[in-house]
Amino acid sequence: MTLTCRPGCAACCTAPSISSPIPGMPQGKPAGVPCVQLDAQLRCKIFGQPERPLVCGQLQASLDMCGPHDDGGRFARLYLTRLEEMTRPT
Repeated sequence: MTLTCRPGCAACCTAPSISSPIPGMPQGKPAGVPCVQLDAQLRCKIFGQPERPLVCGQLQASLDMCGPHDDGGRFARLYLTRLEEMTRPT
């Protein structure tokens, strides 16, 4: 099941690392660090723009990742943090 992004969450823009350049973060971003492209409402300022990293568009909200209820992104941050840890190069 695919969901739309939940307001005030931003887990996808905080929990995972991004190795490709982001405007304002030319080296990408480490896991757990909010992207500089988040606005005050925790929405992506470059959503739909060509400079948005490809990986951002590939990560789609789903019930498995986001959880069954709106909890301010806590479930999604935990899920994505675990995924980040499990896929970290050794």
